[in-house]
Amino acid sequence: MNVELSQVVWRKSSYSGNGGANCVEWTPSLVANGVIPVRDSKDPNGPALAFDAGAWSAFVGAVRRGEFA
Repeated sequence: MNVELSQVVWRKSSYSGNGGANCVEWTPSLVANGVIPVRDSKDPNGPALAFDAGAWSAFVGAVRRGEFA
């Protein structure tokens, strides 16, 4: 999936801690297109991952069920 992210506005996840150690950002501007881009807020110039809506939903569901604990 090739997604242009240079001009998007990023938002910090509401689940990111206030200490800054585990901060994830996402951009809502592409959600309508079925794309959920995420990145590490500590490395804004680093790589971003772009998930399709189904893959992101499956990942979030697995996290909620504790499958990665």
